[in-house]
Amino acid sequence: MGIVSSGFFGRGRRDDPALPPGQHLTDGFPVLSAGPTPRITPEEWEFTITTETGQVHRWSWTEFLALQQDDVSRDIHCVTSWSKLGTSWRGVSLDTLFESVESDCEFTMAHSYGGYTTNVPLDDLLDGKAWIAHEFDGEALEPAHGGPARLLVPHLYFWKSAKWVRGLEMLRQDEPGFWESNGYHMYGDPWREERYW
Repeated sequence: MGIVSSGFFGRGRRDDPALPPGQHLTDGFPVLSAGPTPRITPEEWEFTITTETGQVHRWSWTEFLALQQDDVSRDIHCVTSWSKLGTSWRGVSLDTLFESVESDCEFTMAHSYGGYTTNVPLDDLLDGKAWIAHEFDGEALEPAHGGPARLLVPHLYFWKSAKWVRGLEMLRQDEPGFWESNGYHMYGDPWREERYW
């Protein structure tokens, strides 16, 4: 195969209808990151949504935890071919966060502490499809997995679920984030195997 490691090619579906094409089950929770792990305390953390007009909606950790919390069980699928079924999360729905946000944009860019970015259409964040998660399996989200909080968009490949998320920027047109600029698919539907351009 040359310069690409075998971990990027998957091991087949194993005839499990819960698995998208090219995925295999894992019992663990592999850690994959595009850089060093930021160490952000809850006291330092804040989340923002910035509209196309420059209006900034801002939540501190305390304000974030005071919002309605959802318990979510979803399957997650990594572009490197592992899938983990029935994962348990706790967080705030993007529907809740967008209640007071006015925007005509159809696209967003997620920004993380540490500089990571990924693009997600607004439709894929609303209607019960996405959360800002701060617990995994009943415990505070570990820094290695994106704590204190990460974006959770489980119906797309997991690189879209930005770790250490700090905000969303509303965009008038779709733009590539970090991995999208480096050859990953602009959308990332695991059921269509939208891994790469």
